[in-house]
Amino acid sequence: MAGATIGFVGLGSMGRGMAGSLLRAGHAVRVWNRSPEPVAALVAEGAEAAGTLAEVYAADTVVSMLANDEAVERLLLDPALLAGAATTLHVNMASISVGLAERAEALHAEHGIGYLAAPVLGRPPVAAAGRLNILTAGAPELLARAEPLFAAMGERTWHFGALPRQANTAKISTNFLLACAIESMAEACSLAEAHGVRPTDLVEMFAGTLFPGPVYSGYGAMVAERRYEPAGFRLPLGLKDVGLALEAGAARNVPLPFAGILRDAFLDALAHGDADKDWAAVAAVARRRAGLPE
Repeated sequence: MAGATIGFVGLGSMGRGMAGSLLRAGHAVRVWNRSPEPVAALVAEGAEAAGTLAEVYAADTVVSMLANDEAVERLLLDPALLAGAATTLHVNMASISVGLAERAEALHAEHGIGYLAAPVLGRPPVAAAGRLNILTAGAPELLARAEPLFAAMGERTWHFGALPRQANTAKISTNFLLACAIESMAEACSLAEAHGVRPTDLVEMFAGTLFPGPVYSGYGAMVAERRYEPAGFRLPLGLKDVGLALEAGAARNVPLPFAGILRDAFLDALAHGDADKDWAAVAAVARRRAGLPE
């Protein structure tokens, strides 16, 4: 892929860092975003600005990182855009529904464009450092072609099959598990605090014994300290991902009883004005249920 131009769509908190990692790895990158400020910042780092999505889709390979199904469908699944595209590969790194992943693959195939799903694990600082975990699925020859891009943006790439939707399913399952972990930590901390145990002490023990790793040490500290700002992953996105899990479960008759509880907890948090906080702020719902001080 040396010498080829990479088109990049979506320069939000994650996409900015990912596009920057491609630039640092020596790739020629053409960027597009709905707001101009991130484009200007990346142009200062050596990127080329695209005035339209059609200009992005003139690149050899397109990478996209958008927020949700609605943005992907509205911006990138326009048949007119795909019909006029010169690109031969689209790597969609957004967390989207299984149903949309299937439609996206079919529409790209109809227009002769290769399609890969490659959602990621990691918060914005991890993206900026090029240390994401990348969950991929798609045709083996396309995965091999995209590997230099994954190497630039991520620390490790995980393969989940030949069908792009399989990567999206893996990401949905992972985020569902993360949401369950945050909720369970919130309830455990509320129980401990109600009996006079400091939540910070409890979480320190969790992370140092039974549950080592970034989930319990990172999110656990946020829950115990009630530290939900700045948001690395906003609470409405957590609700979206729980909804994706429920939708994927219904499609295959897989009951997810905890997902229903989580959905209601996220809705409760949104109703109490926490939309701009990190999704760890769902822990405040457990505190309210327990009658603990805000």
